[in-house]
Amino acid sequence: MSDRQEELPLETSCGEVSQRQTRSEDFLLLDCREADERELVHIDGSGFIPMSELQQRVDELAEHKDRQIVIYCHHGGRSLQVTRWLRQQGYHAQSMAGGIDAWAEEIDTSLQKY
Repeated sequence: MSDRQEELPLETSCGEVSQRQTRSEDFLLLDCREADERELVHIDGSGFIPMSELQQRVDELAEHKDRQIVIYCHHGGRSLQVTRWLRQQGYHAQSMAGGIDAWAEEIDTSLQKY
């Protein structure tokens, strides 16, 4: 694990992600839920690779190897697993605590909750 990964907390808050978007920081927001969940609701501008397909599709993230990746799911459990796995692959990954459920509660209350 690189020094950069060791300094990067495993999780970040919805508020911090929103602030980073507002500041136009360079990072990838990645949805790791399944397609049916994404069809219900998602955060605009986020990428999408379901956790169930990540190992087969990880090469799609190669261009983001030097960027920070923030992963979200429904409540934060799957994104934490994905974050740990991506870190093992050398990515600078963080999980968004609380997932899209917390985002819909704290950041964009117009989003559907499920």
